[in-house]
Amino acid sequence: MTSSFEFSTYPARLSDAERDNVLRVLQDGVAKGRLSHDTFVRRMELALAARRADELAVLVADLPRENRFSRAVLSTVEAISGFTVRLRRAWQAERLPKLLLPHPAQAGPLRIGRDPANGLRLNHETVSRTHAELSRQGSLWVLTDLGSTNGTTVNGRRVTGSAVVCQGDQVTFGTVAFRLAEDRGGART
Repeated sequence: MTSSFEFSTYPARLSDAERDNVLRVLQDGVAKGRLSHDTFVRRMELALAARRADELAVLVADLPRENRFSRAVLSTVEAISGFTVRLRRAWQAERLPKLLLPHPAQAGPLRIGRDPANGLRLNHETVSRTHAELSRQGSLWVLTDLGSTNGTTVNGRRVTGSAVVCQGDQVTFGTVAFRLAEDRGGART
């Protein structure tokens, strides 16, 4: 008894990477004004429903594709520009004036603002009269924004309410920036 089997060869299933590449080319086409929004949406739907590579190829045949060299150049430029931004931030951070954390033995919080009654008076137009407060809670230092107009930030993030701070953090009141440092002698800024 002999049996015959039919062998059918089906094309390999499309990978997510292949679909992602086509979708990326379509997105670039919209961003560069080569495709209308409606055409983009239709082609995107077709790309997601495609079963073969030739169906994907038809969707982007009229759009220019970046070659590997241009992708490598663009990724290198992105990496270099990101490095320069990080380098600039590090350079500026080291040049900031120090704001000494009060000695833990000193009683009471340190008020910060333009008002002469504050423990730390910052006479700058972007600083509110009573801008912020630095206090010790247990073993932690807490910086509280007191509803300032131009905000308080810690390491570039805006403080809404309170934030725990420590030595080395960059704090900004309005546009006046400091680097927090430990107080070794017990004196305030």
